[in-house]
Amino acid sequence: MTLLTDQGERTVAEARVESERLWLTASEMEAATGWEVQPEGLCHGAACVPWPAGREAELLRDGHVEVGAFWRHLGKPIAHSAAGDVWVLGEGAGDRAEALRSLKAPDFRLPDPSGTLHSLSELLGKKVLLVSWASW
Repeated sequence: MTLLTDQGERTVAEARVESERLWLTASEMEAATGWEVQPEGLCHGAACVPWPAGREAELLRDGHVEVGAFWRHLGKPIAHSAAGDVWVLGEGAGDRAEALRSLKAPDFRLPDPSGTLHSLSELLGKKVLLVSWASW
């Protein structure tokens, strides 16, 4: 199964898909999203989201986390292919709006004509002209 997040693309071998439910192991959940299973709930850095009262068994079973329900609980969009072999965990509208208001470009890496990768963060403190083009 392929999982797309703001962290990038991952192939997840131990994922279980049950219709609209995506089950990942706790370690895969952390590697793919940065959210870590703790006794009090799911934590990302210092922020923790407690397990909804009475729904623990619905979200955590046999060392697997139901990522779809958790993602929806956070108010973030989630989508999957009809076959269930590709899932996308999106960013919430509030997070995207905050990023736009900050006027800070996200860090990214692109190759130069010789194929050497460069990141935007390498140029911190320097003037940078970004030129983009799209066919649509």
